[in-house]
Amino acid sequence: MTTLYLLGSAAPPVLEIASVIEDAQSRGYDVCLGLTPTAAHWLDPQLEQLEQLTGHPVRSEYKAPTASDVWPRADVALFAPATFNSLNSWALGLTSSFVVGFAAEAIGKGIPLVTMPCANSAYAQHRALDRSVAELRSMGVTVLYGPGGFEPNHPGERRPYPWHLALDAVASSTA
Repeated sequence: MTTLYLLGSAAPPVLEIASVIEDAQSRGYDVCLGLTPTAAHWLDPQLEQLEQLTGHPVRSEYKAPTASDVWPRADVALFAPATFNSLNSWALGLTSSFVVGFAAEAIGKGIPLVTMPCANSAYAQHRALDRSVAELRSMGVTVLYGPGGFEPNHPGERRPYPWHLALDAVASSTA
């Protein structure tokens, strides 16, 4: 079975993560869920159920250097939703959160990476977003942003997040 690290940050689509895990599992993935601290806080009432669903602990913090790893080795990783902050931190190599740190290190380890941002059109006007998308793409990350991926919505507007595109890209990256 292929091990998928599903990494999420604090954007509204993270609240749908249980159904995404189920979809990924139906596609044959063993899913390990990692969250930014804020996303973990948002999902706190569901964390035990998410651990039961995946069969693995949900991680939102770095492990101690002497602790053994509680997850199997990743075959592929999906960072979605990736907020403006997480995406920019990742592109700059600022690894203060576990999920951003894993994603940054995974580039050097050659683990296939897919990300799909979740940033509204106000954030999309900031030049850092385009620079970060370009930087991650130049390092081999599949970034689903723009036509055929996530397209920014207006601040406060809610549109369905195209999770299916992200999982399809994961499948393509391991084919």
